[in-house]
Amino acid sequence: MLVLAVLVAIAIVGALVHRGRQRTTPPAPPKPNPNRVVTIKGPLQGGLLIADRGNDRMLLVDPRRRTLWRFPDARDRARGVHLFFDDDTFVEPGGKAIVTNEEDNQDILSVDIKTHRVTRLFGHPGVKGGGPGELNWPDDAYVLPDGTLTVADAYNCRILFIRRHRIVRQIGQTAVCSHDPPRTLGSVNGDTPLPGGGVLVSEINGSWIDAFTRDGRLRWSFQAPVSYPSDPQPLSGGRILLADYANPGAAVILNRHGRVLWRYGPPSGWGALDHPSLAMMLPNGNIAINDDFNDRVVVVDPRKNRIVWQYGHRGKPGRGPGLLRTPDGMDFIPLGPHEKPLWFRVHHP
Repeated sequence: MLVLAVLVAIAIVGALVHRGRQRTTPPAPPKPNPNRVVTIKGPLQGGLLIADRGNDRMLLVDPRRRTLWRFPDARDRARGVHLFFDDDTFVEPGGKAIVTNEEDNQDILSVDIKTHRVTRLFGHPGVKGGGPGELNWPDDAYVLPDGTLTVADAYNCRILFIRRHRIVRQIGQTAVCSHDPPRTLGSVNGDTPLPGGGVLVSEINGSWIDAFTRDGRLRWSFQAPVSYPSDPQPLSGGRILLADYANPGAAVILNRHGRVLWRYGPPSGWGALDHPSLAMMLPNGNIAINDDFNDRVVVVDPRKNRIVWQYGHRGKPGRGPGLLRTPDGMDFIPLGPHEKPLWFRVHHP
């Protein structure tokens, strides 16, 4: 009996020890989510996709100015794949491709991010006009969530909506260039998508900014107090951010009556802008600006009204590391763990 009692006691103690060990063993750490957005400290909290127009390429750079993705790369060039003055670059819905308009080449392309396969969406390369399938300086091409392609056909004075290589709708009359929206428009250079399916348009002649509904009705229109309004972007509270494509140029935030709420535009010096084509608000409230003729992209802190980050060297065009030549478009790309570009998280607007 004594032996049996001892054995039972040993078994009980062993079970308690085992159970205690189980309780004190920490659980396995959860696997990191590769698609979560990583919060990056500093003036640029993600990647910038830059249309390096003068170098016929697109670059995705990180806050430390390292290149995370490029097109075309050496392999693309070896098989004859290239760009021709890619004027803008916006990620398509779903994050699998990038749409870019080759303004000087009169066409619009889609570039597969993973495979680098190029698809022509509209236009005849090198053919400028207003006939079937033709464009006259296409600007700011976007692909909408339903697959529709929209573009500002600048000197045909119209905004086009295209599906399967066919114009399904347009605002303005082809080559009738006068401000009488929605019937006619002046020369256009911006067609930013709006929430609800509308579009925000900039007309060069008269510096008009127009907002249209999904079905093409005019919501409102005002004249911006700038010489050349470029690529208006909708902000919260009904505000509009745009670039003044001039020298010296500026980035300006306006209300819907054209009143200036904020402006960055030093008249001279290192911080002055030379023909900025696009100003874009970043998630942290900073403003990224394409400083085209200064061969750089800059980030401005609107609270301090000064440049806090840049890629490229002012007035020093080049193709090597850290250099640009007439950059003319950009998009913000959130980054995940290990600086993985989260292309699918990009939305317009």
